[in-house]
Amino acid sequence: MTPSFQWWGKESHRGTPVVVKMENPNWSMVELEGPTEEDFILDDSPSHGPRDRKPRGKNAKQLTWVLLLKAHRAAGCLTSIASAMVSLGSAVRRRVSSGRTDTDTDGDNENNREHENPTIKSRFYSFIKAFLWLSVLLLVFEVAAYFNGWHFDAAQMRLKYLISTSLGFKSLFDSLYSKWVLIRVEYLAPPLQLLANVCILLFLIQSIDRLVLCFGCFWIRFKKIKPIPKQDAVADLESGENGYFPMVLVQIPMCNEKEVYQQSIAAVCNLDWPKSNILIQVLDDSDDPTTQSLIKEEVHKWQQDGAHIVYRHRVIRDGYKAGNLKSAMNCSYVKDYEFVAIFDADFQPTPDFLKRTVPHFKGNEELGLVQARWSFVNKDENLLTRLQNVNLAFHFEVEQQVNGVFLNFFGFNGTAGVWRIKALEDAGGWLERTTVEDMDIAVRAHLHGWKFVFLNDVECQCELPESYEAYRKQQHRWHSGPMQLFRLCLPDIIRAKISFWKKFNMIFLFFLLRKLILPFYSFTLFCIILPMTMFIPEAELPAWVVCYIPATMSFLNILPAPKSFPFIVPYLLFENTMSVTKFNAMVSGLFQLGSAYEWVVTKKSGRSSEGDLVSLVEKEAKPHRMVSVPDLGEMKEEILQQEKAARKKKHNRIYTKELALAFLLLTASARSLLSAQGIHFYFLLFQGVSFLLVGLDLIGEQVS
Repeated sequence: MTPSFQWWGKESHRGTPVVVKMENPNWSMVELEGPTEEDFILDDSPSHGPRDRKPRGKNAKQLTWVLLLKAHRAAGCLTSIASAMVSLGSAVRRRVSSGRTDTDTDGDNENNREHENPTIKSRFYSFIKAFLWLSVLLLVFEVAAYFNGWHFDAAQMRLKYLISTSLGFKSLFDSLYSKWVLIRVEYLAPPLQLLANVCILLFLIQSIDRLVLCFGCFWIRFKKIKPIPKQDAVADLESGENGYFPMVLVQIPMCNEKEVYQQSIAAVCNLDWPKSNILIQVLDDSDDPTTQSLIKEEVHKWQQDGAHIVYRHRVIRDGYKAGNLKSAMNCSYVKDYEFVAIFDADFQPTPDFLKRTVPHFKGNEELGLVQARWSFVNKDENLLTRLQNVNLAFHFEVEQQVNGVFLNFFGFNGTAGVWRIKALEDAGGWLERTTVEDMDIAVRAHLHGWKFVFLNDVECQCELPESYEAYRKQQHRWHSGPMQLFRLCLPDIIRAKISFWKKFNMIFLFFLLRKLILPFYSFTLFCIILPMTMFIPEAELPAWVVCYIPATMSFLNILPAPKSFPFIVPYLLFENTMSVTKFNAMVSGLFQLGSAYEWVVTKKSGRSSEGDLVSLVEKEAKPHRMVSVPDLGEMKEEILQQEKAARKKKHNRIYTKELALAFLLLTASARSLLSAQGIHFYFLLFQGVSFLLVGLDLIGEQVS
């Protein structure tokens, strides 16, 4: 039979044409058939005739082309990487030369920082900087020792080497390094290992707490547990104007937030509630005359449309947001209202918000607070907002929901909630003693026996900080305030007439574990102890502490936001990076340092204001909205002008503490190479790069 009919045999391979394109600077291959087994036969036995050897010659040429193409591609890849590194280096150089440091003050924040002690403020940075220089010197010393033969993997081997050479030394360097090893083994390693073990224990306790919360959330979903108002309350709402529509006071506290005031006022004025049973207070603390006039004009427009809304401006702006709310509650007409709903300036409740929250109060006289969940209009804006969404999704989906279902207590989020006014008065009203007035009022109300309900299915849209500068200031306030509050509330908690379990939950779980221990071990373990163990290898951190447990906890954290799963590694690294800010804030609040009382309003971008108002007008053109429609074009133009002006003023900041820790971790990663510690090296390297990116303000939008 001819070869063409031998379908079970192996037909002679004549090769496939190779089409190659030249794409500067790389080659690209369009079609190429891979070599067969015959291409690699090197036997020249007589059984292989000339016809058999001919195809091998062609395929050998193809293989040569493949190798040349791959080599050229590799060269092009290296060229691209080198070009990217050069671009990154030039970007870093420009930022360092033109950027401001975090020690510079903004004009807007000078009043907030005027009482801050500069000595206290720089002490933390000085400690990190001294630690960095020490690590650099130790790295140089260790590299020199490595090339002199001191590169054993275990401390026991080093001690044996010391004992065997104790009668004499070959050089002065060997003598110095041997003494350094003895100091490490005898004096430095034991206390460091003890501190590491304590942090590991705290880490495990906090991980167990996270695991229990996740199991609680799973149980809620499995059993479909959900707070449901009584049927008669729902029936009353459906019965029309004569149903259950108690008097509701709605408050919008704001301060110099001209980017978002229109969208919040519009959303609140469109709440579906009888106008005779609702009053909206716009509580403006702005010190900018232009912003004041804009907000006052917007309120006047809605008043002409028939909305029951008033404008209040304080002359003496003491107590920040707490003072603003306290002043509003002192109005004489507040006594006519039973409930108060609070929305920050960037929050946009849906029209049915009150209908989905207020009915929970009917027939439940012990209920003091109904809290709704936050959702974010700009969660996909940049990497920073995506990472914040992961964190806050876990907070609401897991922490708030589990505590609300099983304990009837959680920290009030300061907005998107409805309070029974009687509960506020019973708890003592708003106090200006901390920067977390929302948590303060929640703790005091819980100590007086009031219960809370969290509604995971009721969402209120808001805006996430898009710049690292704004997010950093927000996190500083959120982590220093709880420590201030803990100092003030601890005696009241101990004396309160509540069960021992509630006291334990509030003291240990609510305050110590989640507000103090978490930032303490996160910073101490991964930013201080881990680098130190590279220079003092006699103290060890197991691989499961460095890699496996953090990865598991990050996986659990990201479950409520499954679309963010690709960002699990950046999330883990960024949370450790933020531990510097959180630890500093925690210490400031705990020891009542100057920065603990710093209150900076979180900067809003106002990206959602234009689109939301346009959709609001197009969705339903109700008569009371028609006055605002003609001004929509002017509003668009004003927003565009503001964005152009903001782009001109945008700049980056250089964060000195983060940069110092970046170089510290990178130095420790270089030291870990000498001990061949793979997991430790990669963790330190990636964590150091994370600190470097944050320190150079390469994450999020620029501030203006």
